[in-house]
Amino acid sequence: MVDLLKLSGKNIVIMGVANERSIGWGVAKALFSVGANVIFTYRKDRSREKLEKALEKNDLQATQIVQCDVNSDESMAQAFKTIGEQVGVIHGLVHSVAFAHQEDLRNPFVETTRDGYAFAQDSSSYSLVAAARETRQYMTEGGAIITMSYLGAERVLEGYNVMGVAKAALEASVRYLASELGEQNIRVNAISAGAVRTLSAKGVPSFNTILGQIEERAPLKRNVKPEEVSDMTIAMLSNLSSGVTGEVIYVDAGYHIMG
Repeated sequence: MVDLLKLSGKNIVIMGVANERSIGWGVAKALFSVGANVIFTYRKDRSREKLEKALEKNDLQATQIVQCDVNSDESMAQAFKTIGEQVGVIHGLVHSVAFAHQEDLRNPFVETTRDGYAFAQDSSSYSLVAAARETRQYMTEGGAIITMSYLGAERVLEGYNVMGVAKAALEASVRYLASELGEQNIRVNAISAGAVRTLSAKGVPSFNTILGQIEERAPLKRNVKPEEVSDMTIAMLSNLSSGVTGEVIYVDAGYHIMG
């Protein structure tokens, strides 16, 4: 299976791994297990510290750990320049970045502030566009870009509010990027993960209610495991999905198909 994936020795950048209780960290561990060279970006020093502790704890060695502020074009450009100068070729990018102000998640959506709306869009959606723009010049052998979405992009989920709108823009961006980058043999897809217990999920007031609803109504009658999201991400980065681009792949125990 590892040979079929063809990810051994490939250079994969992961953006947004804040701690061990994140989808991005699960993807990173899966990439290490198939022999990929894993490159991390981080925003703040405390995130780097947590990341380094997690790597040491799991006896893993990153190829690079590079500072990158997704709200700054200059920081993004410098980060990918640093990565490209060391590894030469980037084969894959995992965008697992989403930020919104807590008050814009807790308050009614109609009370979303202008600054809060812009911040959520900039951090959670535009950051994918900027990352794709910077990484494409190093994807000289083709590549795969994967971002993380959620059902709140197309349905109203209580407490998701401004993040749902940002995820909707993110999924639209996937389609436009896929259309433009396809001629460079760069595929762009999104993984719409079911409700997974991460630290970020704690910021959604209705999260525990959502977990219960999924167990009751999803075809598989359960919530998804983090490993299932990681496995699908690996598949979408790999040779197994060479003919797939511009798609939103649901890993949510089938919950999204229910009326």
